[in-house]
Amino acid sequence: MDQSASMGDPMESGETTQPRAEVVSNAINRLLTELSVKCAKEEGVRDYFHVAVIGYGHNRVGSAYQGALAGRDLVPLSEVANNPARVESRTKKVPDGAGGLVETSVQFPVWMDPVTNGGTPMTRALGYANTLVGHWVDTHPGGFPPIVLNLTDGESTDGDPTSAAINLASHATADGPVLLFNLHVSGSGGAPITFPDAEEALPDAYAKLLFQMSSVLPSHMRSYAASQGHRVSGTTRGFVYNADIVSIVEFLDIGTRATELR
Repeated sequence: MDQSASMGDPMESGETTQPRAEVVSNAINRLLTELSVKCAKEEGVRDYFHVAVIGYGHNRVGSAYQGALAGRDLVPLSEVANNPARVESRTKKVPDGAGGLVETSVQFPVWMDPVTNGGTPMTRALGYANTLVGHWVDTHPGGFPPIVLNLTDGESTDGDPTSAAINLASHATADGPVLLFNLHVSGSGGAPITFPDAEEALPDAYAKLLFQMSSVLPSHMRSYAASQGHRVSGTTRGFVYNADIVSIVEFLDIGTRATELR
């Protein structure tokens, strides 16, 4: 996750406007909650996933977990589920059964907070992820390939990240290559674009670069994306531009939908 100063700029989220960093960190916290629920069985949360949350900004790259998980990289999902930094009470609008909405209080686990400071060392961040992924592939050669989600608002400040992205995506398990997906929350404006198969409609060089860095969606992810109403093809990439919070969560869900969990 990009934690540069520009992530403090506003972004429309439904009917409200929030800092980009807040929108994206809320999406990550929601993703971790949904993963934990999805993998919960009678005996507890199963470790179908090991999850790292890497923050990059202010010349720093490293774990963005807070609380008991601070400083940890890849963490088994059962440990993630049992160790949020805190649990907040938040209000949420739900259907009232009569066509309207009512506000209700929900518990919202928080593993990371929004941070906005400094530049955007994306190349270093992808290199950091490359080290984690390389070790994982070496020790789990038969597993589902790691998925790397890069959430950013634009230009890398430590050089062209293309080579770092290529190195990252060059790793593979017996089940396929590592997947790199990018979510671009841009200040340039423009309509949201989800899962394009070409770069022509993208509005600026940064969006086109992130699209080029993104992996093609595997067939099972294309099928899920299509079932959610997205237009997909054999060259559809894991890239989203200027999506709202609903699309961000959809993106993250599609990006982590590996195989049917048993």
